Amino acid sequence: MSDSGKVGAVLVVGGGIGGVQTALDLGDSGYKVYLVERASAIGGVMAMLDKTFPTNDCSMCILSPKLVAAGRHENIELMTQTEVLGVSGEPGNLKVRLKRYARSVDLAKCTGCGDCLTKCPVRDLPNEFEGGLSKRRAIYRMYAQAVPNAPTIDRTQCLKFTRDKCGACQKSCKAGAIDYTQQDEEIEVEVGSIVVAAGSKIAPTGLRPEYGHGRYPNVVTSLEYERILSASGPYSGHVKRPSDGKEPKRIAWLQCVGSRDDSVERGYCSAMCCMYAVKEAVITKEHAKHVEPAVFYMDMRSYGKDFDKYVERAEQQYGVRLVRARVAEVREDPETKNLVLRFAGDGGQRSQEFDMVVLSCGFVPPPELIELSKRLDFELDKYGFAATDQWGPIATTRDGVSVAGSFAQPMAIPEAVTGASGAAAAAEEVLAAERGKLAAVKEVPAETDVRGEAPRIGVFVCHCGINIGGVVRVPEVTEYARSLPHVVFAEENLYSCSGDTQEKIKDRIREHRLNRVVVASCSPRTHEPLFQATVTEAGLNPHLFAMTNIRDQCSWVHMKEPDKATEKSKDLVKMAVARALRLKPLPKVKLPVTKAGLVVGGGVAGMTSALALAGEGFDVFLVEQEKTLGGNARTIATTVEGDDVKARLEELVGKVTSHPRIKVYSGARIKAIDGFVGNFQTTLQREERGERREESLKHGAVVVATGAQYRTPTEYGYGQSDRVLSQKELEEILSGSRQSPVAIRQSQSIVMIQCVGSRDEERPYCSRICCAEAVKNGLKVKEVNPDADIYVLYRDIRTYGLREEYYRQARQKGVVFIRYSPEQKPEVRIEDGKPLVSVFDPILGQPVELSPDLLVLSSGLVPQAGSDELAKMLKVPLNADGFFLEAHMKLRPVDFATEGVFMAGLCHFPKFIDEAAAQAKAAAGRAATILSRDTLEAEATVASVNPDRCSACHMCEGLCAYRAIEVKTINERTGKQAAVVNEALCKGCGACAANCRSLAIDIRGFQAENISREIAALLD
Repeated sequence: MSDSGKVGAVLVVGGGIGGVQTALDLGDSGYKVYLVERASAIGGVMAMLDKTFPTNDCSMCILSPKLVAAGRHENIELMTQTEVLGVSGEPGNLKVRLKRYARSVDLAKCTGCGDCLTKCPVRDLPNEFEGGLSKRRAIYRMYAQAVPNAPTIDRTQCLKFTRDKCGACQKSCKAGAIDYTQQDEEIEVEVGSIVVAAGSKIAPTGLRPEYGHGRYPNVVTSLEYERILSASGPYSGHVKRPSDGKEPKRIAWLQCVGSRDDSVERGYCSAMCCMYAVKEAVITKEHAKHVEPAVFYMDMRSYGKDFDKYVERAEQQYGVRLVRARVAEVREDPETKNLVLRFAGDGGQRSQEFDMVVLSCGFVPPPELIELSKRLDFELDKYGFAATDQWGPIATTRDGVSVAGSFAQPMAIPEAVTGASGAAAAAEEVLAAERGKLAAVKEVPAETDVRGEAPRIGVFVCHCGINIGGVVRVPEVTEYARSLPHVVFAEENLYSCSGDTQEKIKDRIREHRLNRVVVASCSPRTHEPLFQATVTEAGLNPHLFAMTNIRDQCSWVHMKEPDKATEKSKDLVKMAVARALRLKPLPKVKLPVTKAGLVVGGGVAGMTSALALAGEGFDVFLVEQEKTLGGNARTIATTVEGDDVKARLEELVGKVTSHPRIKVYSGARIKAIDGFVGNFQTTLQREERGERREESLKHGAVVVATGAQYRTPTEYGYGQSDRVLSQKELEEILSGSRQSPVAIRQSQSIVMIQCVGSRDEERPYCSRICCAEAVKNGLKVKEVNPDADIYVLYRDIRTYGLREEYYRQARQKGVVFIRYSPEQKPEVRIEDGKPLVSVFDPILGQPVELSPDLLVLSSGLVPQAGSDELAKMLKVPLNADGFFLEAHMKLRPVDFATEGVFMAGLCHFPKFIDEAAAQAKAAAGRAATILSRDTLEAEATVASVNPDRCSACHMCEGLCAYRAIEVKTINERTGKQAAVVNEALCKGCGACAANCRSLAIDIRGFQAENISREIAALLD
């Protein structure tokens, strides 16, 4: 403990993607982390998934590098098979009692070889990770890519412990890692803060016994079906029926099993089920084109970024049938084991037969977390999730204990990752003064000097389950690699990104004295840093590594052509080897970091991010183009939950303007942003006393929180009658800040139309907030005038998560919801200044005419004006809808591809206040991973100029988007001019090299000779 009385360590409870992300952010920011997980390996639910929506990325492919990074991080101590017993102390100085259960395997000795797994005679135990669809032994590894990759012994089933017999696993273990003498032990750790990222689990299917799970073998849960689809699952990725192993033709997905159901005390929406069901249907079609998938749903809640586009693609390109109906019962045909569904839809009651049924189970807090909350002394809500505040969605009711992920409320992976980074920021605010005091310095072996050595190339070819190996004949590719010149070693691996294979690669480098390494696996975009770190730890320069993508470019695109995919894989490996021949070690360049942050935008997200950064101990410049802070929140009176937004906003503004580390620039415009990660320089323009003045700010990171804007409607008679309003205008009337054309208390009827200018060809996205906004205003009108008839015309009501409760309240209070289809939108005409609305009711099967006193339009949000200009300054992209585009939708939801720049709030995509606040905290947490360092390592693969060839034509200056190259006088005596590269600014994009007429510019690591050799190898 330091002089401050605080401890620079954090306990993270839960080893899923949320806990892993929190641990990595904290470890990278200079804190000691204890990562506690009850299971024998980290990874959580995400490790069980096959693919992720909406990108269809292989779940383990994108998760595994994170797991390996956590497992090898010098500041993270993995504590698997461990649970929390209790905590004492105050924030900053907490003592946590833990119980570590005996694994009976010595992690320090285990090599992960797996010999013990083949010898155990107890082999018919249900494999929980595979949903019981396969068997495991008494000694087992949780899953193939598990971190740690050592097995564990189930003592309740092991013959050595139950009968004092056997010992087969110990006899087979050459490393002597099996230790039957291990005992459970209690330990105590001292930390300054705690983050609970313990996740959730799928709702028990016993809540709905009429669906037959557990009685009918061909009824499976969504998570069991993920394992069926997975290449590493019980059926190796082949879609089969559990009852007979046959390929099904018709599969049905049933939504809302254990969600949106008050009869089982699960009234909330689990938020992600609609999307994962559609994803599973899409992936099924990719696995087996003959399958006919049908998704039975109540509302399609595809509210996230690009989610609606994904659902539309599922229908149009994959033939996924969406059936709006709630299934009442599933019955099995005892002879065929087929399943008959009874359901009621727009066409009345029907029944239909399917070969398999998948239950889209909602998510519930695990019962053991109720006990955990008692041990850590924080409150839960009525559903058993951690009780949090909208404006502080990371904080629990106990100071010093934060929450991340789906234990806070049901959420998808991007929101869980966002909350994880936000929780890291919250912990850092408590422990800012202790940063670095307990952090370890990573020891990397001295770099081997390979200059002058003949190339000795090692090639590692990945199966990736059936992701690659199901199409490409990997053994054949490996054998071919052995025949290539200068390849002295080649081998195939089941999962090249797993922790045990990383160790194996290091061993092979030393054993065979490799001085070049080639990996043929998946995308360098996600995995190249992982492999470069591995070769570095083996003593090689990281740039003596080449990677080729035989997953995306071979097995995926030639899924039905194994011969061609195999031959193409051979060609890609040959090209990579040819390139590797001329790879050279590249130097490391250290750059200083300016320990200050720039936050662009003074709304809720911008202010929250600024406060978090300042709390972490960094100076902050907060720039807002308006004269006052607050953004869109200034126009909101209350949230649907009843929060007083104006009061909370006033409190937030007060904290920001009074914070000594935050300097606010209101009424300011950004003129230019120059520089690079760790060393940015921003020029501001602002008016003071009638004069336009400029000011220059230096900072190491940028948070973009510029917000979005409400769209002014143009449809349904808006502007033609004062009785046609937007939802925003109705809220102003209800709060008393606007006059109403008709007194709300005397109104007999109000009609609201949803999706006005959203989910159409021009704006194909969902504005996310509109359904809850309509519900909120509907409930408020009912408070003022209980007798008013309120009609909400909608396509899908998207009150996802815990907001479902308010949708239910609205129905109970008499708000009538009438669904319309995009093909039959409502029609509005204005007669005598009053709107008349006609809409086709699919339940009644006929048009309905309404004559409301007020017509209210939910017109949604559009990107902020000027986003494109800021995007160009920062060299960051916008998506097709005009919102800022993150580096990776799932695992880097607040990062840009441009290093050192992060995003938060509505500029990313429409969201609620709690979501914006969580993302703002996350952006601060991610920025801290940069600002906490004294130096950064500059990119080595940058442009290099041969001055003898350079003609000083200046063409490269105009081409460089990063202003990293400039023609200068390099010899004062002769006046010789040539292009000079600023290596700190250069991103190695190659635009200058590709266009240099003198062939004077090369990109280090991608020299023209290397590329030429690759092409020559292909054509040979």
